[in-house]
Amino acid sequence: MPSRSDYISESTRRLVEKRANSHCEYCLIHEEDTYVGCEIDHIISIKHSGKNDVTNLAFSCLSCNRFKGTDIGSLTEKGKLTRFYNPRTDNWLEHFQIVGNMILGITDIGEVTVKILRINDEERLEEREYLQEMGLFPK
Repeated sequence: MPSRSDYISESTRRLVEKRANSHCEYCLIHEEDTYVGCEIDHIISIKHSGKNDVTNLAFSCLSCNRFKGTDIGSLTEKGKLTRFYNPRTDNWLEHFQIVGNMILGITDIGEVTVKILRINDEERLEEREYLQEMGLFPK
């Protein structure tokens, strides 16, 4: 077994995936609808004293997880330092809204999460539009 501090056991990975119903907890895409699948995200990164405990882990598509990296927040357009959306403590519908194929941040938390995770990059919008046409993503 690896001795890395960010090692996550297979049973923990399965638990996190099952809890999320195999959907990215940030952009809502189903793992089967991604090109490269999903992975486990540390909501608060190890770098910022986050733990491997299931209360600090989220199921994330590769895009959301890579863009988030070790960041835990960002500045709003008004310059307010704001944390990211936390799937363990926040309600998705309180921070985001789906309008067409876009996911809009409706709070400061939603705004910075959408911005840093690049949730509305052109390729991701095209992907969501296609999935919506196929009935695989909410409208």
